Amino acid sequence: MKFLLVFDFDHTIVDENSDTWIVKCAPEKKLPNGLRNSYQPGHWTEYMGRVFVYLGDNGIKEDEMKRTMTTIPFTAGMVDLLGFIGENKELFDCIIASDSNTVFIDWILKAADFHKVFDEVFTNPAAFSSTGYLTVQNFHAHHCAKCPKNLCKRKVLKEFLDKQLEQGVSYTKIVYIGDGGNDLCPVMFLKKDDIAMPRQGYTLEKKISQLAQDLSPVECSVLVWSSAVDIMSYLKLLIKK
Repeated sequence: MKFLLVFDFDHTIVDENSDTWIVKCAPEKKLPNGLRNSYQPGHWTEYMGRVFVYLGDNGIKEDEMKRTMTTIPFTAGMVDLLGFIGENKELFDCIIASDSNTVFIDWILKAADFHKVFDEVFTNPAAFSSTGYLTVQNFHAHHCAKCPKNLCKRKVLKEFLDKQLEQGVSYTKIVYIGDGGNDLCPVMFLKKDDIAMPRQGYTLEKKISQLAQDLSPVECSVLVWSSAVDIMSYLKLLIKK
């Protein structure tokens, strides 16, 4: 009996957007209007690439970026939740599917000593170039019209489950924890025994409610959370059953 926990990262594990948090490193802690207005819907990764060039051009180095990123706050109750999952790893496999990047997530999880809680992290690959600039690439290519160009989390989840099945691992239940519009696609992939946990007051909750109003509800159960303590209470019930 094993459960798969799938976490989004921004506004789910951490209580902010890691990509906008890095702007604290910029001169006057803000971006020039031209750069800010250059974002095009669905092309966030390219936009962040330009932000990283701007930071590099202004002499912002890796160590300063790392210091800034490791001050990002965890969501209420999340430290306890991740500790609980870490103590029960024989029952939970745990992955992250995020629109952030490998460098930020790695820094944040390692600084808080939570990297061992997660079996895999699926996010946009990032690295520092020889000139000390942070670069980021799209996670993969996909054909999903609903998702941003760089990442379809349904595709991530499906490929992970297929790979696990090849190794003889299947899950009693999938618990998907997220907040954003791009979490709807994987939630719609979940089956009736699975559970979606959208964060209260955020886009994912609103989109799931809208589907129910349109009489095309998601197949899985839905349990809304406002603090990670709510998630922990549910997981404790789950492992008692």
